[in-house]
Amino acid sequence: MGLVFFLGCIALLIGGYFVYGTFVAKIFGVDENRPTPAITCEDGVDYVQMPNWKVFLIQLLNIAGLGPIFGPIVGALYGPVALLWIVFGCILGGAVHDFMSGMMSMRRNGESLPEIVGDLLGMPARQAMRLFSLVLLIVVGAVFVIAPSGLIHKLLPVDMKESISVTTIMVCVFVYYLIATIVPIDKIIGKIYPLFGALLLIMTFGVAGGLIAGGYEILPNLDFAVNTHPKGSLIWPGLFIVISCAAISGFHATQSPMMARCIKSEKHGKAIFYGAMIIEGIIGIIWCTASLSFYKTPELLAEAGKAGAVFEISNTLLGGVGGALAILGVIILPITSGDTAFRSARLILAETFKVKQEPILKRLLVAAPLFAGGIYLSCIGIKGFDILWRFFGLSNQALSTLVLWTGAVYLAKKGKFHWIASIPATFMTAVVITYFLNFKKTFGMDISISTYCGVGVAIITFIAFIALVKKSDKDIDSPVKKSRNKK
Repeated sequence: MGLVFFLGCIALLIGGYFVYGTFVAKIFGVDENRPTPAITCEDGVDYVQMPNWKVFLIQLLNIAGLGPIFGPIVGALYGPVALLWIVFGCILGGAVHDFMSGMMSMRRNGESLPEIVGDLLGMPARQAMRLFSLVLLIVVGAVFVIAPSGLIHKLLPVDMKESISVTTIMVCVFVYYLIATIVPIDKIIGKIYPLFGALLLIMTFGVAGGLIAGGYEILPNLDFAVNTHPKGSLIWPGLFIVISCAAISGFHATQSPMMARCIKSEKHGKAIFYGAMIIEGIIGIIWCTASLSFYKTPELLAEAGKAGAVFEISNTLLGGVGGALAILGVIILPITSGDTAFRSARLILAETFKVKQEPILKRLLVAAPLFAGGIYLSCIGIKGFDILWRFFGLSNQALSTLVLWTGAVYLAKKGKFHWIASIPATFMTAVVITYFLNFKKTFGMDISISTYCGVGVAIITFIAFIALVKKSDKDIDSPVKKSRNKK
């Protein structure tokens, strides 16, 4: 029964791509004859045409990293209900979120998230999103310097640890980040990301095959009504914050515009944006299932920890090769999230101050304060901003909520079926408000009161959206620009 349910979850995700993904693309109004920013704004740096398969793998790695592995492992502590959230959250929320953020950017000449939000929700929202996005991306970049650098140092031979410090490794990672941030996107990211994307897929599907071939009892517990979390953490709203990348994640909306600048035709938007999220959902299903099947009790899973579970599962199911892939993955995948975080931050800052990015010196000028912030956070150490990082999950889902509302406004202003965005936006509003009020580091309210408040705010927000947002007489898409290509 467990194997059937596992395969059924994957089948639902694939079916969701072909059925609901097609429905969403039709509602948006994909126009394959409309020139994309990769063509009309080509600059050889950020606006670069690339093959579809390469754009897809880069998008997958941009939005994935360790998120669809670590998140579902932690989510598995709650029990098999985590699988339901991954499947339905991904199809109805996350994939719609990623598709809308990517396609809205493509329609607006590759604009970054704050500019899209500002154009549709007003200047205060634009300024708030600029600040929020930049802080979030710098924190992500800094943390993904510290974590892999520490792991690399631990893996060094004993005689090398004295001569090569963690700080030295961090400097090397920062140098790579700076290079990847300022060079044309097809020179480093376009060349190595597809390989890392393939590594992520091989590692994940190898785990699925090893789990089935190894004779493990797949999903021995299918009681969705029982919360198995060892510490008693509540499914509502905790699960919906813990599992983000495999279900819905606001961080993705900061990454999609980068690929919106590289796609040759709008007809590929469904595969690259909606499709990459579906693949991430499948990755999440596999790792959540592996965690629920490999460990006999949630306590054993909790004891292993996120990274420990990855190593144990990979080593056991795939042997030495699996262990090597796991180590590579845990080191490489956060680094690939860190460099694109800084690159995305550069694009946002350049748009804010209207600095053209063709000259490399101007790219360095924009990147300098971002890296100064990242280096500062790294120098004070993870404990120095641990409180800020604890809010990342909440901030991430708050961002996804705002992006969904932005998508709903976009569709409503065009007189289209906004429900594909407004319904998940309403749900996520209830999640975020409930979690914020219940979280011990904020208000620590009773869960019942928090839930009433969260649902109340969500309903009021939805009513305000219906009452205030009307179809626009003007075309809210940006006019197609002439090509910058001087050839």
